[in-house]
Amino acid sequence: MLPPVKSMATLKMHPQTEDYRGNVNPSGLRSCYDEGKRCAETLFFDYRRQHGLNINVARNFYTYEPRMHPNDGRVISSFIVQALTGQEITIYGDGSQTRAFCCVDDLIDGFIKLMGNPGEVTIRELAEKIIDMTGSSSRLVFKHLPGDDPTQRCHDIRRAKERFDWQPGIEQEEGLKPTINILRNS
Repeated sequence: MLPPVKSMATLKMHPQTEDYRGNVNPSGLRSCYDEGKRCAETLFFDYRRQHGLNINVARNFYTYEPRMHPNDGRVISSFIVQALTGQEITIYGDGSQTRAFCCVDDLIDGFIKLMGNPGEVTIRELAEKIIDMTGSSSRLVFKHLPGDDPTQRCHDIRRAKERFDWQPGIEQEEGLKPTINILRNS
């Protein structure tokens, strides 16, 4: 029998800074995804120590782009496809959980300077914006939030602002328009 896991509330840090070590339940539903990312980062740091190489680690969050696969399972493409086809928009939980989405153009610019987008919105707000932008008659339906799904996700980009004078420049609506147009025609 596994020891009890601390409550998610005691493990959270918001926004997540560069020195954040993670909020991972090693036996949870999302553990393979979360631990896989941490494992890769660990290997990079080991390689740096063993070979004396300089490395940079970028933890990108919730990226979207116009050429997303319609069925990739990410929230933006799912909402857009559901809205364009008039389906119900599926929201897990009550829609108040937040994410900080980043348009791929900003991500690439951030990778060049090394960082993400701190503009946080609720999942419900995202769904409502996509319904509005697509002119859809879809309605929102709420389902149980999957286990270990974080209720807040936003990264702290202070270092990127200070060291590289970088911050995201693409407004969410501006990034969503081409994504909607391409998914509409796919």
